[in-house]
Amino acid sequence: MPHFTVVPVDGQRRGDYDNLEGLSWVDYGERAERDDSDGEGHGNHRENSPFLCPLETSRGSDYYDRNLALFEEELDIRPKVSSLLGKLVSYTNLTQGAKEHEEAESGESMHRRAAKAPSMGTLMGVYLPCLQNIFGVILFLRLTWMVGTAGVLQSLLIVLICCCCTLLTAISMSAIATNGVVPAGGSYFMISRSLGPEFGGAVGLCFYLGTTFAAAMYILGAIEILLTYIAPSAAIFYPTGAHDTSSATLNNMRVYGTIFLTFMTLVVFVGVKYVNKFASLFLACVIISIVSIYAGGIKSIFDPPEFPVCMLGNRTLSRDQFDVCAKTTIVNNETVATQLSSLFCHSPNLTTDSCDPYFLLNNVTEIPGILSAAASVLQENLWSTYLEKGEIVEKRGLPSTDDAGLKENLSLYVVADIATSFTVLVGIFFPSVTGIMAGSNRSGDLRDAQKSIPVGTILAIVTTSLVYFSSVVLFGACIEGVVLRDKYGDGVRKNLVVGTLAWPSPWVIVIGSFFSTCGAGLQSLTGAPRLLQAIAKDNIIPFLRVFGHSKANGEPTWALLLTALIAELGILIASLDMVAPILSMFFLMCYLFVNLACAVQTLLRTPNWRPRFKYYHWALSFLGMSLCLALMFVSSWYYALVAMLIAGMIYKYIEYQGAEKEWGDGIRGLSLSAARYALLRLEEGPPHTKNWRPQLLVLLKLDEDLHVKYPRLLTFASQLKAGKGLTIVGSVIQGSFLESYGEAQAAEQTIKNMMEIEKVKGFCQVVVASKVREGLAHLIQSCGLGGMRHNSVVLGWPYGWRQSEDPRAWKTFIDTVRCTTAAHLALLVPKNIAFYPSNHERFLEGHIDVWWIVHDGGMLMLLPFLLRQHKVWRKCRMRIFTVAQMDDNSIQMKKDLAIFLYHLRLEAEVEVVEMHNSDISAYTYERTLMMEQRSQMLRQMRLTKTEREREAQLVKDRHSALRLESLYSDEEDESAAGVDKIQMTWTRDKYMAAEPWEPGQAPDNFRELVHIKPDQSNVRRMHTAVKLNEVIVTRSHDARLVLLNMPGPPKNSDGDENYMEFLEVLTEGLERVLLVRGGGREVITIYS
Repeated sequence: MPHFTVVPVDGQRRGDYDNLEGLSWVDYGERAERDDSDGEGHGNHRENSPFLCPLETSRGSDYYDRNLALFEEELDIRPKVSSLLGKLVSYTNLTQGAKEHEEAESGESMHRRAAKAPSMGTLMGVYLPCLQNIFGVILFLRLTWMVGTAGVLQSLLIVLICCCCTLLTAISMSAIATNGVVPAGGSYFMISRSLGPEFGGAVGLCFYLGTTFAAAMYILGAIEILLTYIAPSAAIFYPTGAHDTSSATLNNMRVYGTIFLTFMTLVVFVGVKYVNKFASLFLACVIISIVSIYAGGIKSIFDPPEFPVCMLGNRTLSRDQFDVCAKTTIVNNETVATQLSSLFCHSPNLTTDSCDPYFLLNNVTEIPGILSAAASVLQENLWSTYLEKGEIVEKRGLPSTDDAGLKENLSLYVVADIATSFTVLVGIFFPSVTGIMAGSNRSGDLRDAQKSIPVGTILAIVTTSLVYFSSVVLFGACIEGVVLRDKYGDGVRKNLVVGTLAWPSPWVIVIGSFFSTCGAGLQSLTGAPRLLQAIAKDNIIPFLRVFGHSKANGEPTWALLLTALIAELGILIASLDMVAPILSMFFLMCYLFVNLACAVQTLLRTPNWRPRFKYYHWALSFLGMSLCLALMFVSSWYYALVAMLIAGMIYKYIEYQGAEKEWGDGIRGLSLSAARYALLRLEEGPPHTKNWRPQLLVLLKLDEDLHVKYPRLLTFASQLKAGKGLTIVGSVIQGSFLESYGEAQAAEQTIKNMMEIEKVKGFCQVVVASKVREGLAHLIQSCGLGGMRHNSVVLGWPYGWRQSEDPRAWKTFIDTVRCTTAAHLALLVPKNIAFYPSNHERFLEGHIDVWWIVHDGGMLMLLPFLLRQHKVWRKCRMRIFTVAQMDDNSIQMKKDLAIFLYHLRLEAEVEVVEMHNSDISAYTYERTLMMEQRSQMLRQMRLTKTEREREAQLVKDRHSALRLESLYSDEEDESAAGVDKIQMTWTRDKYMAAEPWEPGQAPDNFRELVHIKPDQSNVRRMHTAVKLNEVIVTRSHDARLVLLNMPGPPKNSDGDENYMEFLEVLTEGLERVLLVRGGGREVITIYS
């Protein structure tokens, strides 16, 4: 490969460039000395990034700039490639490794700032730590018992299932671990960054609990070795009777376990460096112990060790209370009863009356406990021998009578302390294959983590699997079946069963297993608090935040204290066989989600999923996930349900608290893929009536401080959430997009915060437009995506439109109404929104009244039903009023409406209101005249403040005169009523006969206003509004909410202000009104 050297050219003289034809010297140094203040460019400041070198920002004249002058504007806000690459290589987001912890404690880091690069390879960084964590207490204390109970064949099956589970998990973990840098945190980091904070927090806590209970299991194993095989005399509690052995053992385990846990916690608290220094010693103990087992197996072929087992009939006797395995012995040429006989007989005569019947009827024999590997014992140990609790361990093939014997002598035999089955043994054995995450936890110390983690982890699993497979066969071929089923070695003089096979001495196994279990317990107490600290620092579970704090050197003190307290719960259980299935559940939960994470990422094929480890497949991950789930329920279905319940509760808690972490996880990617798939399948046309639901576009108005002016609009939208539809909240910022983009972002964040307060689940969109009307039109046209578009618009009422000098106050409202009508969208206008209830209020009684004037698709029927699903409106009853004209049969209308509601499955009271033809009152005529005069004034003039006050007084005087005139008017204008078929009490003749009223010093255009004649169509519309308002107020004045049809706006924009007046008159005197205008299609159906 060629090598290139870049040499600075500062020393080159200026004349060298002048000598080149067509080229001249350009001094870029002057350009670098320009002022850093913003000019007329984009106004972007130099970005503060960990990838930006401080030297770049300070150097004015740079050789890089000479070659990249074209990109000098970009270099102000973006890093150079050289600095980016340099920072990326040296950048780390890893937690402190073991060496950094030691330096922090000893203060060496203060004197040596230059951090050394990670130097651990595959062997020391991954392979050996995994071996140390996988090999544990189960191998030395329970594997022989499992082989004797389940038999060689079923034991091999158990090992195969468990090892396949961890191997498949390791393959999935390798794919995830090689898809980028994995900081310390191991499986928690991988799951949380792959499946999201909810899954990450739930499974991370399960992994933490599993690691914590593993510490308890290792401590219990160490105490069992100590009190059973090393120093039995150290026991504090002793059995007081034949059946008190179990409780005394459990109490001893609790006392010594608490002492050991306290001591180990203090060691970890004092400093992790002591744990790390002894880690190699503990690993050496494990390896030496395993080697001694194989050495003993080889030796047994030629010279089996002598560990005789005493049998009474076919029953195994506990050898700790006698020496001679015989009923009688010869002492001084005399036959005397042995110590064994005295245990079964009350007198030395060995008579039927004084001895146990089974003892008298069966012979005492002695068989070897360890046999040559070439013997036929393997064939005998192939098959399972499951026992119930309290059942005596027996040997096949030995003659025995069926007499049960005396129950008080049961303690003299080797008996089963728990009921065994295949599923029980799976739960007990599985912890012996856990620990595969040790390599990923040390990724911060690895030279090449993406290479070392897959290779080291898989090799460690293969190695341990071979050891387990060979050990099962070796134990089955060398050790007598009754000895294998003797869990505590009672039949071989309280020797550790696996130790009887070891060479050169059983003490090699005893001492080695004791130190290895102590070391594993220390490692668990070291790792678990750091895992909890990592979860707490992610701040996804608020109540764990206190455990994220640590000492100055990073030691998680509070997390260590909590870990010790939880481990104490495991110690109080005091049974290794009971604790092992508990941590099996938590580890299986963790492994299940590692496989799920890999499968999800593989199937999604996201662009960022590019693992260096290529030997994975989604089918393998699903197989591993299924195997984990099956093992959970096989080993203990009730523990599995509890573990899943705990994980589910944590998941929902994190989801409820609103985990706002964005880690680029697979669940987010899965959501994107699912959303894309659903949107492509969702037809863009209108849905079927049965699938129609209100998809709301809520248009909000913001004040000068970008706060929501009417937040109750969001409250109202949240109370319609029973519709299970889409909610989009939109607003408009007036101005230029380039200048107001930041303001729009701030407004969007404000609206999102308000949506969260009001519990509105939906999306927010803020647009910038030169005119508010145009921005609202853009939102109505463009919000949504594909088939997920809004079909209803919620628009606030323009309060104060009469007092506003700017006609845009009501013009914007009417134009928006026209836009929704043109787009065939439904429109909801809550009036008097400030009086609408909050989500914390409750209506204990009352009515929701629907005034059904015209049919617009059924929105008026559907909205009350949806509102009544919410707790605020749940106790309100629904009433439906409809209007009957003179030629309608009101009785039949009421019956038809009741049948219609029955088919719609809606419960409501029905009432038909008859509207008779009536005279147009003077009040109606006066309101119309006032409306038209005001409109005329606003159209004709733009007056000063003084002139406006004078104009207002003029109109007031004119109206006073009209009222006085109408009091004495009795004549009717028949001719005018003949055209329009409307009776009026105010006649044109009386109006023309009235003496002209001379206003004071008013301008000419004011004098024209007093001669305005009201338009007949306006009079009719005002008459309708007044009459309807009277009826509605009479019937619904005490209703909690009134819904009624919203009239459409006039086609001619000249009458817009009149339209606003009609709506005001229509809703006058009502506390809460919801004006509804349908979109022109049916939204509710009687069909299923």
